[in-house]
Amino acid sequence: MLAPQRRAAIVDEVRRRGGVRVSELASSFGVSDMTIRRDVDVLVAHGLIARVHGGVLAVETATDEPAYSVKATRQEAEKAAIARAAAELVAPGSAVGISAGTTTAALARQLTAVPGLTVVTNSVAVSDVFHRDGRPDRTVLLTGGVRTPSDALVGPAATAVVSRLNVDLLFLGVHGMSVRAGYTTPNLAEAETNRALAAMARTVVVLADHTKWDLVGIATIMPLDGANVVVTDTGLTDDARTELRSRVDEVVLAAPGNAAGNAAANAAASAAGNAAASAAQNADGPPADPTVRP
Repeated sequence: MLAPQRRAAIVDEVRRRGGVRVSELASSFGVSDMTIRRDVDVLVAHGLIARVHGGVLAVETATDEPAYSVKATRQEAEKAAIARAAAELVAPGSAVGISAGTTTAALARQLTAVPGLTVVTNSVAVSDVFHRDGRPDRTVLLTGGVRTPSDALVGPAATAVVSRLNVDLLFLGVHGMSVRAGYTTPNLAEAETNRALAAMARTVVVLADHTKWDLVGIATIMPLDGANVVVTDTGLTDDARTELRSRVDEVVLAAPGNAAGNAAANAAASAAGNAAASAAQNADGPPADPTVRP
């Protein structure tokens, strides 16, 4: 393979996956790390990819809108962790809104076991998750509208439906988030529908993995403080965490691939806390009212 062909293939691979390590590219193309680094130098100079420590990232413009199938292969472990953490916010019998996106679709899969939900969504993928599950005590309302490359249903029809509804929680997927632009999308019509979704909710929860930080789409959905909760992953930088915490009521950091470990740690912490409380009660006086929980 000639160098120009290899560089074009590198760009395609990086755009497909969102980011790739140099060592993976070298192995994939059967060349040395040094050769790949020279290719990367050329591609970075032309603004086709961005260099990070140990690898490269895709460069997206404000109007780039990757297809749903492309986004579904990016940051899968982070999205799964975010979905698990977000699902803990949902109580049985709630009315929830779920916007379009691959992270919100991952959340939908986590919610199939929650009884009595009423779900409002503008996502064909989210609706399909619940439809396939077939739980009889659940109601799903799919808005209708014009379908975007990211499988969102948007436009006047979708906006008209959600503007007449009210839900307890909205789970909002976003293209990017930044201090300057807030939560953004590359699709103007989707921004309008997402604003209507946010307006119908008592609590707005944004789901966004760490790669969304400082990524800016052409249309702002709302400023950072428009969300009550942001669920992201532990890959988010300390500076980004500080910026979010200064503007959002709660920031939840999910650890990819560590659901069992987190659960065990939480259980251990709870057990330790209960043991300490019991010891304190025995030392200081009669036991507390058993109906009162710490």
